[in-house]
Amino acid sequence: MDIRQISVFLENKKGRLADVTNVLAKQGINIRALFLADTQDFGVLRMIVNDAGKTLQILKDNNFVAQETSVVAVEVEDKPGGLNRILHLLDEKDINIEYMYAFVEKKADNAIVIFKIDEHEAAKKVLLENKIGLLTTDVLEKL
Repeated sequence: MDIRQISVFLENKKGRLADVTNVLAKQGINIRALFLADTQDFGVLRMIVNDAGKTLQILKDNNFVAQETSVVAVEVEDKPGGLNRILHLLDEKDINIEYMYAFVEKKADNAIVIFKIDEHEAAKKVLLENKIGLLTTDVLEKL
């Protein structure tokens, strides 16, 4: 149930993000979710896409520095306290979240939160035991 996330390291200069999206658009890659963090010199673009393997190869073929990372995608009730419930469950088990980002699913009443977690297996166990929906790559890519 791990999701394949693509991270791209970009110089922090005008047009670099557009360069990435242009290359991917030309190859039919659909970006499902993204998060961009920056520093003064570079940025890290994290994406969930419709085909992670193809995306990674396209980026490398076009001289972008990119890598694949495993993350967890969780369905969160899109209402006050929905995210807090999940964060509380993980905190109770002393599971650290490195970073997270979210998007709202078009055809449902839930938000989807992407988590980068130190202890994937422990986190998935806690979430499943508490009937928190975890998404698979196949489901996420088809949203």
